[in-house]
Amino acid sequence: MNDMVKILAGSSSKYLGEGIAKAFGVDLGNVIIQHFSDGEFSPSIEETVRGKDVIIVQSTFQPTDNLFELLLLIDAAKRASAKRIVAVMPYFGYARQDRKDKPRVPIGAKMVANLLTAAGVNRVITMDLHAEQIQGFFEVPVDHLYASTIFIPYLETIKTENTVIAAPDTGGTKRASAYAKILGLDLAICYKQRKVANQIESMTVIGDVKGKDVIIIDDMVDTAGTLCKAAEMMLEHGATSVRAVCTHPILSGPAYERVQDSVMKELIVTNSVPLKDGKPKDKIRVLDISELFASVLHNLIENKSISSKFIIS
Repeated sequence: MNDMVKILAGSSSKYLGEGIAKAFGVDLGNVIIQHFSDGEFSPSIEETVRGKDVIIVQSTFQPTDNLFELLLLIDAAKRASAKRIVAVMPYFGYARQDRKDKPRVPIGAKMVANLLTAAGVNRVITMDLHAEQIQGFFEVPVDHLYASTIFIPYLETIKTENTVIAAPDTGGTKRASAYAKILGLDLAICYKQRKVANQIESMTVIGDVKGKDVIIIDDMVDTAGTLCKAAEMMLEHGATSVRAVCTHPILSGPAYERVQDSVMKELIVTNSVPLKDGKPKDKIRVLDISELFASVLHNLIENKSISSKFIIS
């Protein structure tokens, strides 16, 4: 059956596509990207995909070229008579724009869903969406995986009787609470107020962290400002140590330096987004998601249930 499956990858996620293809048991398909002098680019699938299930791996972190490259690859596969096109997007960009929180702003996540559908995608597989309701923006099936299937086994090896799970804000309470329930641990919550994006006005802790080993759970780490400030505040409230678990390591701006200079013992992430070369990574532990996605793809191709991959919902 594997000869009827073709796994391709966009240029920003080729490393991940190679890992998924290897775990799936096939070679990664050959894609060539032609670049023009003005910055325009055109991908070309260099192998036949006629009548096959085409899986395209691409996380859509910045720049926006990554999203547009995925759309072009979907269109290329559709025009090459692929039987079914599945977009594997471990990190779904623009997910933070999931609603109108003030007048005259777009709902970017909905627009991306429309673009993917218009390009010809038949199914989307993603992981730890910033807002779960984004699944409802699609008119095609969406499989929303949870990195908890990767993180929980690791956290089981480092937790102690004094470990506490923490949410970095009230919006992440559900996710952190699910981790705490599975691990049998108590929960603390950071309450923060912002005036503008990426700038915190004030923050406090709800719950007892004195003498505790705190593990902060979040779906992504961007500038790391909130995360590092939350870690400092945990220590100020008597915590013994602080770790953080964040699925998507966006790590923009001064994030690497902040993490390196922070009081955190460890930042645990997945490889949904590649770490930037030349940056300090002493405190960053990366867990591989290739086998998780390959397992889900096997079940999908063989029309088997994938519900066992949804530990946290």
